[in-house]
Amino acid sequence: MAERSTAAVDVADNSGDEPLTAKADQSTADGVAQNPERDTDSDEAEGGDGTGGTGKASPPELHSGHKLARRYRLEECVTRLDGFSSWRAVDEKLRRAVGVHVLPAGHARARSVLAAARSSALLGDPRFVQVLDAVEENDLVYVVHEWLPDATELSTLLSAGPLEPHDAYQMVSQVSSAMAAAHREGLAHLRLNPNAVLRASTGQWRIRGLAVNAALRGIASDTPQRTDTEAIGALLYAALTQRWPYENDAYGLSGLPKDIGLIPPDQVRAGIHRGLSELAMRALANDGATASRHESPCTTPEELVKAIGEMPRIRPPEPAFTAPPEYQRTTYQQGTYGRPGPHPGVTQPLTTPPPPLQSRTGKALKWAVSALLIAALGLGSWQLADALMDQSNKSEDTPSTQTTDGGGKSGPKKPATSGKPLAISHVRDFDPFGDQSEKPSDIGKVYDNSTGTYWQTDYYLSSAFGNLKSGVGVILDLGKVQQVGKVTVTFVGETSVELRSASADAGSEPTSFDAYTKVAEGSGTTVELKAGKTLNSRYLLVWLTKLPLQPDDGKWRGRVADIKVTS
Repeated sequence: MAERSTAAVDVADNSGDEPLTAKADQSTADGVAQNPERDTDSDEAEGGDGTGGTGKASPPELHSGHKLARRYRLEECVTRLDGFSSWRAVDEKLRRAVGVHVLPAGHARARSVLAAARSSALLGDPRFVQVLDAVEENDLVYVVHEWLPDATELSTLLSAGPLEPHDAYQMVSQVSSAMAAAHREGLAHLRLNPNAVLRASTGQWRIRGLAVNAALRGIASDTPQRTDTEAIGALLYAALTQRWPYENDAYGLSGLPKDIGLIPPDQVRAGIHRGLSELAMRALANDGATASRHESPCTTPEELVKAIGEMPRIRPPEPAFTAPPEYQRTTYQQGTYGRPGPHPGVTQPLTTPPPPLQSRTGKALKWAVSALLIAALGLGSWQLADALMDQSNKSEDTPSTQTTDGGGKSGPKKPATSGKPLAISHVRDFDPFGDQSEKPSDIGKVYDNSTGTYWQTDYYLSSAFGNLKSGVGVILDLGKVQQVGKVTVTFVGETSVELRSASADAGSEPTSFDAYTKVAEGSGTTVELKAGKTLNSRYLLVWLTKLPLQPDDGKWRGRVADIKVTS
């Protein structure tokens, strides 16, 4: 099974509307319940049938401290619903926290849960919470998955207010591209909601419960791509408005007012980004049309990814810098440290300085210091005169003109000079084949003239980006079209890299990878990239193609410490 170094919060959620195209054949829950012994899920909030399940099996009698496969020690039950239970556990072999779903082998859904877990594990996409093991043993079926203690659910983030436009853009972009990759492998989620989407401490968005959540609840859909797309639209709607786009309250969010229908997010709350508002409406079940633009609907995650790619990129907000406090002039008096201050009105007597040293030792010391100063001055004057004479002799020996092969005279030859440094006016991260973002907050460290800081990529499962993409890079803006002679890149760890350039005729920064032409390549920790012919461009792309294994965290990731451009 695929194995990861982090772990996930449990996959169960307790409430919330299902997308209109999904149907549940049982009223179960796959989330963390406030009371683990009671099902707090609402069929009305879910939009399910509410008919109850069939073929239920009794939940296994498990308790804290019970071990599965003599390896997974159950610690805390977080869900016990409809014949299955979810636990926080410890993998004693690898000494890490994991999550475990347990149900009897005779449960009506045991076969489908086992199949869903194994299919999800084979995907191996780091954007999903990974299934680590799926086993049938001793009349039990259990699924082991990651446990992410540092991740925060979207529902928890929204309890403090709607997301900023850049955060909402990153969320819908990463979730859409991840689900598009899953559907290309024939996998659907069918239970995407604010409890199933997590933001890690690194800022990366993760999805939990791929295929497994729906299998535990017995959910199926005739149009799985439309179901997941509508669910992504609901997530974006909630992120922008802090409202659930249906009439029922769910996931700690208030629903829309009754009898007004589905209105665009920018009509629910003022100041919402217009492009994101229209994107949410295209993904939701509203026949795909908004009143103003009449855009076509997005019925698959792939179409949603394409629509996001056509939007202008939303940049993160500029960091706010606090002005330093004004300089406060001190009122300390010279010579009062360590002594009590004078009382007002009391005249302090003047202290008479001691007489100069008049002893025989003092006189000898003064003469010795004087002699040393005279000797130092004489030696310095002699060295200065000697240096001036040598320089004069060299000037006389060097002819003022030189004869060329043609018999003419020319001025003295100038020493060959290396290219002058070219200023980099702006840089940005470039991830066209992934989630469109790669650690943008640290990108300024690639040209801060310090090799002690660096910008790093996300971590991957191999040096080839886990076979998820061909590379990531950094776009350099030189401010205007200039002649580029060499680009020197300093890495942390041996890294393979290409230098690509945009056409000199490019009027603005190209956003497509195909707009950049490869002009040089190399590998190492300090790589000099020189074009084979004259290169004139404003926009350069430093494109990382192979990542090193970083020894400090044991993960495959690229780290760029410094980039310099010379003419």
